[in-house]
Amino acid sequence: MDESDADGEAGGRIELGSASAAPGTLDRGRLPVAELPTGGAERLPVVVANGAEDGPTLWLTGGVHGDEATGVAVVQDAVAALGECLADLAGAVVAVPVVSPAGLRRNARETYYADEDPNRHFPDADAESARPPKLQERIDARLYAAITGHTPDDTSEFAVETVGTNAAADALIDCHTAGVGSESFAIRDRVLYGDRRSESEAAALSAELGRLIDAFGLPVVREYPAAEYVEENLQRSTAGAVLNEAGVPAFTAELGAHSVVGDARLDAGVAGVFGVAVEMGLVEAEAVPESVDEPGVGVDPAPVEFPVRRFRGPTTDDSGLVRHRVAAGDAFAEDDVLADVVNAAGEERGTVRADSDGYVLGRCEGLAVYEGDPIGSLAVRDDGDLVVPRDADEE
Repeated sequence: MDESDADGEAGGRIELGSASAAPGTLDRGRLPVAELPTGGAERLPVVVANGAEDGPTLWLTGGVHGDEATGVAVVQDAVAALGECLADLAGAVVAVPVVSPAGLRRNARETYYADEDPNRHFPDADAESARPPKLQERIDARLYAAITGHTPDDTSEFAVETVGTNAAADALIDCHTAGVGSESFAIRDRVLYGDRRSESEAAALSAELGRLIDAFGLPVVREYPAAEYVEENLQRSTAGAVLNEAGVPAFTAELGAHSVVGDARLDAGVAGVFGVAVEMGLVEAEAVPESVDEPGVGVDPAPVEFPVRRFRGPTTDDSGLVRHRVAAGDAFAEDDVLADVVNAAGEERGTVRADSDGYVLGRCEGLAVYEGDPIGSLAVRDDGDLVVPRDADEE
């Protein structure tokens, strides 16, 4: 007898950690993922909103960087609003508002497990290492197993499996913030083909991703080109691994500044989640709570009409103090001056010019710059393909 028969209800009960939600209910709990040296366990907060009817499952994650407050709040508030329409929900939403409690405790991007980005350790079958996996890799692998429904290759007591016919993700939104004064945008990763999937399968996956990311309502910025993407280990980010390792549509939402909750960005993020939920068929548009805006309301559109990709730069050839000439949301053309570099007395040392057309997502934080430092986070013109080979020699 399968679980749906055992419960006598469509879809069946969904269990994750101590959260257990029968159809038509919402439950909160904790998911143990690692043992702590002082005793007890590292536990992730989880919420399961299980609709009254069967349907797809949307996963929401936030707080993989401990200082990205708005991302956490979007996941919390989206789930709370979904709780108002459980009777109209066909499918489920599974949420982990804080993926990195060890970063949240210190209000910092990195955890105290290791002074490195915790969002670069999700599974990648091509990642080679002669050493055993470190703690962050183990935690990320356990969460990944729960998201994707893959049986974890883990014999510890913290091996994670979600229980229920609707538990594995059909799509994932990972909620972040970018930087002080940054625009809000959604990052669309390129879909890689090769060992994981054929080019035609990658094209189908990319098309599904495009449909969902457009429904979110924020300006779309494509991710780095494939070689840079892999070099930066972005295929081992939360969304990157779920998309390019597991083959599940997944994207990252960047929702303004870190450290404090931005109310307008929060509203836009919640509206975006509902936009995706409607597009997936989880909920009908007329059942969305009145408190939730239409996707994209209150969000500045991209100031350019051509496709853009993420670019951190341009870099300065001079050390000194940076004085920006453009702000977040400003468009620029190739060779425009984006910033001046001056010495501490205010004398000009040099200028930094744009290498391409595009617009400013945000300025790099800090006043002092050294040779080779980037001065901004930009969205620059992108003529590249959205479906690309993982390895250059496969072209």
